[in-house]
Amino acid sequence: MIPDFQSIMLPLLKSLHDGSTKNAKAIRTDIISVFKVSEEEQQVKTPNGKQYLFYNRVAWSISYLKMADLIISPERGLYKISDLGEKVLINPPEKISVKYLKQFPKFYTNRNPIRDKTDSLNDEEENVEKTPDELIESGVHQINNELANLLMNQIKACSAYYFEKIVVELLIKMGYGGSDIGNGEVTKKLGDEGIDGVIKEDKLGLDKIYIQAKKWENTVGRPDIQKFVGALHGQKSRKGIFITTSSFSKEAIEYVNNLDVVVVLIDGQRLTNLMIEYDLGVSIKDTYIIKKLDTDYFIEE
Repeated sequence: MIPDFQSIMLPLLKSLHDGSTKNAKAIRTDIISVFKVSEEEQQVKTPNGKQYLFYNRVAWSISYLKMADLIISPERGLYKISDLGEKVLINPPEKISVKYLKQFPKFYTNRNPIRDKTDSLNDEEENVEKTPDELIESGVHQINNELANLLMNQIKACSAYYFEKIVVELLIKMGYGGSDIGNGEVTKKLGDEGIDGVIKEDKLGLDKIYIQAKKWENTVGRPDIQKFVGALHGQKSRKGIFITTSSFSKEAIEYVNNLDVVVVLIDGQRLTNLMIEYDLGVSIKDTYIIKKLDTDYFIEE
C-alpha cells in the first residue's frame, strides 16, 4: 500500500537522523524500505498520468518538513535534518501530521506568509491524506465525470444520424484524416451495409477507416462485431472503429483481440472522455494555471 504524505513525514525525518545529506532518490529508497512499497506500487501514477503517485507524496512530505524548518536544503536538491528536527526526534510523536507541524512558527509563516496568524488551517485540511496535487486532480476528475454524464444525456437525445456525425467529427479532431473535416463523411441513412462513416487517411482516399456508430442502451456483443468485420471485408479494408453509447461484452472484446484486421472498440465512457479531451461539444469554463519554481533562473554565472 502506498502511504499518504503525512504518514511518510516521521520516517523521512528519521532517515536523516544520522546527520547525512541525501537527495530525493535516496530518501525515496529509505521510505520504500520502511513501508515495503512494491515495484508495482512505485509505478502507480496520479489521475492525470503525469506524475508517479509515490514520488509525488514523498516530494510533498519533504516540502512540509522544510516549511516547518525540521529539515533544510544546504544545496539544491539535497536535504538534511535541522537542529529543530533533531530535537523533535528526542521525544518523537507517533506521527508527524499537518496538525503537528502547526506548532512550529516557521511552518505557518512559510506556508501562509501574507495571512494573519489567527487564520489557522481548517480541520479538513489537517486530516486530509492527499497531497495538494492529488486534491486538484481529484477535483478535476470529479468535474469531468459529471460533465461526461451530461454529455451522454445530450448524445442520447440526438438522432442516430446526428450521433454518427458527432463520431466522425471527433475522429477528425483526434487527427485522423489529417484533421481535415473534408476527409470525414457520414454514409447515407439507408443502405450503408453496416458502415456509418468513413475517414480518408490521405487526400486521395487510398487508405480509409470505416466506422460503425451505434446509439444503443444494450451491451454490444460478439455477433454485432462480427457483422461489422464482415462489412470491413466487403470494403476490402483492414481498419475499423466501432463506437457505442453503451458497452461491449467480454466476448466481443476477446474476439477483437484475435482478428486479422484492426478493430478499435470505443464504449460510452471512453467516448465522452475523448469528447472532453478534444473539446467536442464542450467549452472551457475556467482556466487555472499551476506554476512551479524555475530553479535554473537563480543559477548565477
